[in-house]
Amino acid sequence: MATQATGADPATTQDAADTKGTTATRAAAAAPRTAGAGRARTSAKGEQTRARLIAAARILLAGGEAGRFTTRNVAALSGVSHGMCHYHFADRSDLIVAVVADIRPEWIAPLEEAVAGPGGYAERAERVLTLLTRPESPDLARLHAALHWLALNDERVRVALEAEYGRWRSCFVRLFRALVDERGGDTDPAPLGEAFAAAVDGIAAIGSLDGTVDAALVLRTLLDSLASTVGPRR
Repeated sequence: MATQATGADPATTQDAADTKGTTATRAAAAAPRTAGAGRARTSAKGEQTRARLIAAARILLAGGEAGRFTTRNVAALSGVSHGMCHYHFADRSDLIVAVVADIRPEWIAPLEEAVAGPGGYAERAERVLTLLTRPESPDLARLHAALHWLALNDERVRVALEAEYGRWRSCFVRLFRALVDERGGDTDPAPLGEAFAAAVDGIAAIGSLDGTVDAALVLRTLLDSLASTVGPRR
């Protein structure tokens, strides 16, 4: 992880000031809540509003607005009042963490399904390679870059993103675990999975700058090489 950047983030400062202006609104909204508060918060309309805010946050972040990202800007883009934005999200960090969770079905869940699906190691590895060599959408790539940038100055975002990447890397460890179980032996799948995950990340970074790299060939060669180290007990 990159070294923490120093200095206050202007967007964070602006958002803190904006939040002060919504205190009365939030207090008024919270005061009458009793037994029906939970139902109101999880109502269909409330979920739709929350989804609109997250969608707007994604648009701003993918559009290169990470440095000027505030809940006020998100509320304006989604057509929701600033006070209502803070009803659903305590602050800017809370909203960004929600975005981190929102993109999970687009890059982690498919990988988890590929590893957990039917068949032996060969079938699972083939599904994984197919996913890894599929072009990432430009918006998702920019969104990942923005989240990494924000994590440099926001500990809550860093922790949330770190947990997602831990979940992503564990897929490769489970893939090699399937191979160890299949072949027998006492090989530790963790170093193999972590090594392959690091290579995948590196190839993605290189590919964003140099389109001539044959990612499919490189990853398949590496996966086969790592798999060759797994064998039965002697």
